[in-house]
Amino acid sequence: MLHWVQYIRGYVTIKVWGYSTERLLNLCGNHDILVWDIVNHGEYDTMNISVRGFFALKPLLKKTGTRAAIVRKYGLPFFMSKMQKRKMFVAGLLCCLLFWMLTAGYIWNIEIVGNYVLTEDVLLDYLEEKEVHVAMKKSRLQIEELEKALREDYDVITWTSVQIKGTTLCIYIKENEMPEYDQTGQGDEGTGTDLIATRSGVVSYIITRSGVPQVALGDTVEKGDVLISGAVPVYNEDTTVRKYQMVQADADILLRYTESVSVKKDILYEEKCYSGRQKKMFMVGINDREWNLGLGRIPYGEYDISGEKKQVRLLDRLYLPVFYGSKTVQEYEMVQRNHTEEEMNALMQEEWRKIITTLEEKGVQITEKNVTIKKTDADWVLHARMELEEAAVQTAPSKTVAEEETSTEEGEQPAEEGQQATEEQPAEEGQQATEEQPVED
Repeated sequence: MLHWVQYIRGYVTIKVWGYSTERLLNLCGNHDILVWDIVNHGEYDTMNISVRGFFALKPLLKKTGTRAAIVRKYGLPFFMSKMQKRKMFVAGLLCCLLFWMLTAGYIWNIEIVGNYVLTEDVLLDYLEEKEVHVAMKKSRLQIEELEKALREDYDVITWTSVQIKGTTLCIYIKENEMPEYDQTGQGDEGTGTDLIATRSGVVSYIITRSGVPQVALGDTVEKGDVLISGAVPVYNEDTTVRKYQMVQADADILLRYTESVSVKKDILYEEKCYSGRQKKMFMVGINDREWNLGLGRIPYGEYDISGEKKQVRLLDRLYLPVFYGSKTVQEYEMVQRNHTEEEMNALMQEEWRKIITTLEEKGVQITEKNVTIKKTDADWVLHARMELEEAAVQTAPSKTVAEEETSTEEGEQPAEEGQQATEEQPAEEGQQATEEQPVED
């Protein structure tokens, strides 16, 4: 703290030599003149003294027969006197401070931490829909509402924290990757889920953990068919259904189906042939606008531009809307060439690997495959016929109870009429048969 007070008031480093330097220091103590950092150099001494103390030192120097000279000046008063001669520097410094103060009220960078299931692009698009973006005012940001909206709109997010650090908007989230389920496999009364097929195929594997299987091994199913019902019937003693107990259907089911894939590759292709001519340039930008320095009109007909840019950062999280970097412009010409047989074979192998990788990412297993490659003068065609197995099922609300209730309501009236017919008509016929049968005998 004392150092800052001395800097604001100003102080100097002086060189003292003469008849009695020790007496001078004693007189400074008697007259309350503060000196510090005294260093003896043999023939002279150096020390620091305040500006006011230096002017009060003149009669003491005369009295002790010593002399003093200023070696260096420190402090705000001397700095301001120098700045009076550098008006353009002072103006630039004030403009820089003003620019800093203005830009400090905006958000110039967004950081998202803790996202694994949700990609950064998805969250940035969501923030854009909520009008949260780079170059927005900090005062417009409603932190609590943004945290609540993230939790409500994304079920996978269980915790959020939004903070502003400097000009950076930091969004911390925590995701729940494990889906919630009822450990008993039993839902609330009147609710339940079925497992339905998402594509047509043949059931090649089925193990049921909860629910009632509607298909067996080897059955052919269509898209949308119920495979496992979540309505478990509870029977009376006379084997009639008393009610349905609703559960969350759970099972391991694989469907087998056939799929064909064809990939065509032309032998003729175009390749970029770089001429070796290139030009470099520097770029600066503010927010979304960019300016290229050192290059006017690009003299090439076809060219590529590559480079990188960086954002100006003053402190750890204090970003400015200023960018800088460099770019390289390279000239090229499109040349038509033909693939060799080795290159075409490698391309077809790569396409087949892409097909296999895509299927594996979807959890599809290849049980049988028949791959052929047809060659012509203009192109190569890869044709693959595959037997695939996939857990092509999804959950859906159970409709069994709703269908039963509907059929019961529709069948109430015919049941009464049927009961009357059973009581009246068969009774008359039975009575007549009883009376006429002895006559025939």
